[in-house]
Amino acid sequence: MDTLLSLKVFREVVQQGSFTRAADKLDISIAMASKHVSHLENSIHAKLLHRNSRNLHLTEAGEEYYRQCSYALETLDTAAERAASGTDTPQGLLRITMPQWFANSRMADCFAEYRRRYPEVTLELSLDNRKIDLIADGFDMALRVSRDPNPSLIVKPITEIRFFPVASPDYLRRHGVPVTLAEAAQHQAVLPSYVDMSTVTFTRNGETETLQLTSQMRSSSTLMLRKLIQAGSGIGYMPEWLVANDLKQGSLVQLLPEYEMPPIKLYAAYVDRAFLSAKVRSFIDFLVEKMQ
Repeated sequence: MDTLLSLKVFREVVQQGSFTRAADKLDISIAMASKHVSHLENSIHAKLLHRNSRNLHLTEAGEEYYRQCSYALETLDTAAERAASGTDTPQGLLRITMPQWFANSRMADCFAEYRRRYPEVTLELSLDNRKIDLIADGFDMALRVSRDPNPSLIVKPITEIRFFPVASPDYLRRHGVPVTLAEAAQHQAVLPSYVDMSTVTFTRNGETETLQLTSQMRSSSTLMLRKLIQAGSGIGYMPEWLVANDLKQGSLVQLLPEYEMPPIKLYAAYVDRAFLSAKVRSFIDFLVEKMQ
């Protein structure tokens, strides 16, 4: 028998002081109510109720069992209510994993505005260029930049992000400014170790061309790559969001402006569509709104 249901029947019998009234309230037969209480007694090997045709009362073991049973059922009811409210009202801890280069002013402004709009949500932001297992590591969602999102996850396209080949003014003074992909291929490169960007496809005037770079320096950190490029270590690819201010201030220079790298999509990824919490849903809707 369903032990949880048996606990609810036992509690109702005690509260009503009658199998008949408890059965009526739970819409079950008197015989079934009696079976549920007997199931509990057999499970714990103790008598819970003394009963006859006129009345019933708890045994000493039954009194203690009733107190613990009521506490457990109240705890479960409270947990269910809180969990259900989380599907309607954004609240609680929202754990998000995202690439390291999301540590930029644009995303920081987004997170700050989201918190102002939904003050009952606490954000925990983990920046990591590895593809984190959302279930194993306990994350609610991920922000991923990819042309090939993981098919095991549910993904929502948010926007497209442009990447640029860039270099520092000092490096270009020493090594010259490449104006074609063939010239760029002769330069030193600084590339990520977490994804293969040694070969990248560009378009120019409707035609497709490929640039292959050989890197003398690699890093698992996009933020370190940016610093290495600024320090004059070579040319590399950077997301527009991360280097927009660098390009404006002149600490980095965009290369090959006549060539265009196809933008890469930003996705919000999560695991379960059926029970999507309000906090996850609100954050995805907020990002779509802001990015558009």
